[in-house]
Amino acid sequence: MAAGERGGTVLALATEPRFAQRLRRYLEEEQLLDARYRLQKVPGGSVALPVLEAKLAEQRLRALQESGPLGLPCRLLRIPSPIPSKAASVRTPAQKLRSELRRMVLGLGESWSEELERDVPRSWQRHGDLVLLSEDSFSAALWTKLGKGSKACSRGCRSQSCLRAAGHGCGISLGNGLLSPGWRCPRRYTFDVTKCMFSPGNITEKLRVASLPCAREVLVDLYAGIGYFTLPYLVHAAAAFAHACEWNHHAVEALRRNLALNGVQDRCHIHHGDNRQLRLQDVADRVNLGLIPSSEEGWPVACRVLKKGTGGVLHIHHNVEALPAPPCLQPAVPSNEQRPPEDSSSGEQELQSPEEMEGSGKEMPAARVRPEWQRWAEATAARIRGLLEELHGQPWRTSILHIEAVKSYAPHVHHIVLDLECRPALPA
Repeated sequence: MAAGERGGTVLALATEPRFAQRLRRYLEEEQLLDARYRLQKVPGGSVALPVLEAKLAEQRLRALQESGPLGLPCRLLRIPSPIPSKAASVRTPAQKLRSELRRMVLGLGESWSEELERDVPRSWQRHGDLVLLSEDSFSAALWTKLGKGSKACSRGCRSQSCLRAAGHGCGISLGNGLLSPGWRCPRRYTFDVTKCMFSPGNITEKLRVASLPCAREVLVDLYAGIGYFTLPYLVHAAAAFAHACEWNHHAVEALRRNLALNGVQDRCHIHHGDNRQLRLQDVADRVNLGLIPSSEEGWPVACRVLKKGTGGVLHIHHNVEALPAPPCLQPAVPSNEQRPPEDSSSGEQELQSPEEMEGSGKEMPAARVRPEWQRWAEATAARIRGLLEELHGQPWRTSILHIEAVKSYAPHVHHIVLDLECRPALPA
């Protein structure tokens, strides 16, 4: 029974302190422990463990009262004013926002309805002092009555320790009229949130790129954007030079700023325009094709820019559909090779070095290469090999080095990256 009912009490089992942990383990195993409240001392020196009353039938209540679980001495009682557990007392940002908004609406003499409940955003991206909300947030008529959500977002911004809020994708102001198009800098990237996008979900791939051995190499990034991958290659992977291709002029302006912000502008040339018209050839040790759902249109360009004498490595991004399969049918990949995606909603991603990754204390669980990923990788390797042989008129070999899971893109659709080594075949 929740606190607040029966005079704000909860049902508990009390036992001697020396038996408290044994009793706790038993109640957890039986799914009877009420984790919303702490264990606490009661008069007489006993320790009381809150239990879920709704799961206890009358017969079981009597059994616990008479003999106690595991033969431990215990008694049933009610705890007045139970103390919330640490886990229960920690609220998510979305819960804090909802609480602030509900308090505001009720304070203005309005009713809190199911429509308003559904209208409160559950997630957002945060960039410094700016929060980007989904476009359909605060669409109920009441928010218009309250000033198109300005009061709501002002209250919500205070609850999130930010100054500004905006509708994601439209750049309109929702919070006190404070938002205007401008450059935001989530640590080592800067971009205009009203013109460009930032991809926090790709953080694991950015970190992996930062750890690649690229010293003395030339990189061609065919879909550079604001520098999601170009910058880690230059700043931490120590690539000697990068050719960054991008056709969106807003992203190009952000890319220029980001190169300067990180002090690598002298090691990168920006090619503004359609990369299919790129005149580069025979220059790259490594090519990044970071476009989803497919970078296939860039494959011929990637083959052309690879060094024809020595070849190199292609990093090919793609969305692959993979239906669920029993775990026993999914071949395992060593944990030091595969890192599954981590969700991030903050939008504040810093360029981290491999040493910083190791010191972060975050352990990356092993991922598994699914059969559909492997089949796509093998088909892609064959296709790339054919393009290279047609381009150069000689045999080439392509080898799958690694398949990286970046993130889930949609139900049963995964954003993956294929590391494909491409080398001219030596004469027999």
